[in-house]
Amino acid sequence: MARIVMKFGGTSMAGIERIRSVAARVKREWDAGNEVAVVVSAMAGDTDRLVNFCREASSLYDPREYDVVVSSGEQVTSGLLAVALQSIGVPARSWLGSQVAIHTDAAHAKARIQSIDSTGLEEGWSRGEVAVIPGFQGITDDGSNRITTLGRGGSDTSAVAVAAAVKADRCDIYTDVDGVYTTDPRIVPRARKLKKVTYEEMLELASVGAKVLQTRSVGLAMKEQVRVQVLSSFTGDDAPMADTLPGTMIVGEEEIQDVESQLITGIAHDKNEAKITLVAVPDKPGAVASIFTPLAEANINVDMIIQNIAHQSAGSASATDVTFTVPAADLARSIETLNQSKSDIGFAELIQDTRVAKISVVGVGMRSHAGVAATMFTTLGARGINIQAITTSEIKVSVLINEDETELAVRVLHTAYGLDAEDIAV
Repeated sequence: MARIVMKFGGTSMAGIERIRSVAARVKREWDAGNEVAVVVSAMAGDTDRLVNFCREASSLYDPREYDVVVSSGEQVTSGLLAVALQSIGVPARSWLGSQVAIHTDAAHAKARIQSIDSTGLEEGWSRGEVAVIPGFQGITDDGSNRITTLGRGGSDTSAVAVAAAVKADRCDIYTDVDGVYTTDPRIVPRARKLKKVTYEEMLELASVGAKVLQTRSVGLAMKEQVRVQVLSSFTGDDAPMADTLPGTMIVGEEEIQDVESQLITGIAHDKNEAKITLVAVPDKPGAVASIFTPLAEANINVDMIIQNIAHQSAGSASATDVTFTVPAADLARSIETLNQSKSDIGFAELIQDTRVAKISVVGVGMRSHAGVAATMFTTLGARGINIQAITTSEIKVSVLINEDETELAVRVLHTAYGLDAEDIAV
């Protein structure tokens, strides 16, 4: 007997027929004698619809009320799946985030899980029940018991957190793809599926645009050493059990042989970026802190940062231009925050640009190979693609380009690093 957490995304829950298919898949695990918890997302498109309602009501909505609205989609699917399971003879119960006691901080719309009380789930398993849990939601741990949400894709984090709390043997993430690929196969048809990816590589890929898993879910899996498997929920009713399906396992480096032999694992792209340039910021100590401190206090994540060389006009103090990127969804709030702090920052003008995309190459092999960045820059330059910003880590190089050149950049880089070769290692 194994203890398994199964997570199903929005496309897997998009309508009653698909929910019945999910129920049948869950029943097979339950029939095998496993203890099962299921974490579900809202139906495909529902969260976007609810988010748009909030934006239409007010462009500067109260994040606490936003969470009340957008968390309702998962409540619907959890209840429907419990009903579907009961109809085929599986004892099931839905649990809201408050009932499971998924405690989070009070950063509404981007809450972080602090603790999970698994007592109720354990008692349910002792009765042979399947627990159905709405992903993406929790409650504040400050005594106010306000509903919180974990950010887009937060159901992945919910699933990994539940798996860690109950010490599950495995966390299976069912989605509309059958694993992690070297890049988006819709852009590069010869992209290859990887059998195993390290936590660190998956963390970087998720953080730079790969849509398979939410970044925080991978970070939590790495911290808690939760074995995560990415699988397709569209493999048919006669598909083998999850532990024999050819998905992608997210594991530690010790489980992957010859990690240094593969230079690049994958290429990701992200069009959900916005570039902000503050013109003529006073070139003095503390100036940069005055920009990013209020953004941090507003829970806005900043990615790429460029500070130009200071320049001085005749008869004026020296100044510099500061450029950085934020998630496109946070652009309006970023601009409002910066304008409120304009007198403290002292910038002359704020310029925004939403027609940008981030392209990233990721691989643990970078640690022991030189020339990865040079290959990237040379390849893009040969195709006339201008680089607007650059950021690096130990196993990643990212560049900011015009969004119209995204697909071209991904294709030429995929070829340049040999990822679409017939003998690619997976």
